[in-house]
Amino acid sequence: MSKQTHNTPPADARWSELLSGRNGVLSLALTGGMCLHAVNTYISTTMLPSIVTDIGGQHLYAWNTTLFMLAAILSAAVSGKLLNQAGPKKAYAIGSVIFLLGSLIAAAAPNMSVMLLGRTVQGAGGGLLFSFCYGMIMLVFEERLWPRAMALLSGVYGVALLVGPAIGGMFAELLTWRLGFAILAPITLLYLLLTSLMLPAKQAQTTITKIPLRQLFLLAVAVLVLSLAGTRPELLLNLAGIAVAVICILLLAKLEANSPSRLFPRGTFTFGSPLCLTLLLLALLIFCVASEIYIPFYLQVLHGQTPLLAGYVAAMMSVGWVISEILSARFSGASMHRTIRFGPYAILFGMLGLVLTVPAYSDSNTLMIVLISLSLIAVGAGVGIGWPHLSTFALKFSPPEDADIAGSALSTVQQFAIAFGAALAGIVVNLSGFNEAGMAPVASSAYWLYLCFAGVAVVAIFIAILFYRRVSAKDQGTENDSGLQTT
Repeated sequence: MSKQTHNTPPADARWSELLSGRNGVLSLALTGGMCLHAVNTYISTTMLPSIVTDIGGQHLYAWNTTLFMLAAILSAAVSGKLLNQAGPKKAYAIGSVIFLLGSLIAAAAPNMSVMLLGRTVQGAGGGLLFSFCYGMIMLVFEERLWPRAMALLSGVYGVALLVGPAIGGMFAELLTWRLGFAILAPITLLYLLLTSLMLPAKQAQTTITKIPLRQLFLLAVAVLVLSLAGTRPELLLNLAGIAVAVICILLLAKLEANSPSRLFPRGTFTFGSPLCLTLLLLALLIFCVASEIYIPFYLQVLHGQTPLLAGYVAAMMSVGWVISEILSARFSGASMHRTIRFGPYAILFGMLGLVLTVPAYSDSNTLMIVLISLSLIAVGAGVGIGWPHLSTFALKFSPPEDADIAGSALSTVQQFAIAFGAALAGIVVNLSGFNEAGMAPVASSAYWLYLCFAGVAVVAIFIAILFYRRVSAKDQGTENDSGLQTT
């Protein structure tokens, strides 16, 4: 893997290079997988109430998301090995076929049990396609294009947050939720054809590395207990779930340090190392996005908004994410480091804005809705402004021998952080009045939710400062072993 110093700016890296010619077709192939997985996630979430009304299974409602996310996280964790051993063309074909099969099962589901099977298979295929995108960036693009490629991937993910609920709502309102899954089949077939024609058929490795089953088991247990804890109102069960998840992560870190077969590049769990700080900061940023899931509910209950308007106000976080990421991708050198440090402050500012505005219930107060929207934009901007650079640093800091798992590690961290954040959000609101009758308890849950996530932003600020001191070349300019300069 090529190396470059902090002072080597990608001055001649332009969007036109990434989006035209052969690179343009490759970008379409990569972003297509990201888009399929992300849009499907939000289509399904929006259609779920209609699905339950039609085929029943309300007691299994939460498992639709839990099993989907679990399958996506586990498949993401092994995607690097599959990509390296099968080659890009075959790997994408495998992921596409799995995703297609899951979509057809979900479309034909006669009851919720079959629906859960389809959602699990969908999650496995979508998780592969989602994760391949990160690993492919290193294979098909020059290093100077990596930040813009990362921004493009994440921008597509942000756009999916905008259009997914609208598409799902359309199918739900027309009482054709099955078509919402079935329509994914021809789209997936077209995507399979595109990747088969455009992606390289890199020769598979003759040496097959073992799948780290123990680490995968611990990761699965951590996700399951967090998801279950987030649905329970009892404090003791909440704390037990968090404790079990933390223990699983600590055991996973110990196994990663001593095992020849790993899920993450070496240095991921060495606190203070550039790779550890990079992935930790990425996780904290995306963790904060999970606070968005309750915004539509609060806007409808506390501020008298319609479901459609509430959904699009919630999407303002995605708008801030996408716009800031596109603007930030062109930065390099000292400007790049300043934007990375600025991100957590923007999130903190946005969270404090939500603390002040969301609990202050009103009846369709336009000014209040505008202030909530601006706060959400600030949170999204805080994530997007540093995301393309931190993702690129994560690839650069990974040892060359771990290049095959660097991309999948990015995806695993991202999806695990979302699952962890959603679980924590569920715990906080359940303990602070969310399920009680009346406006005041609901307002109380909003206050404590965004105050807790403001605390997460404070932690992210300290990690960003450590990252800057460890990686930035501004002070002393001595070069580290990863090719970047550090203090």
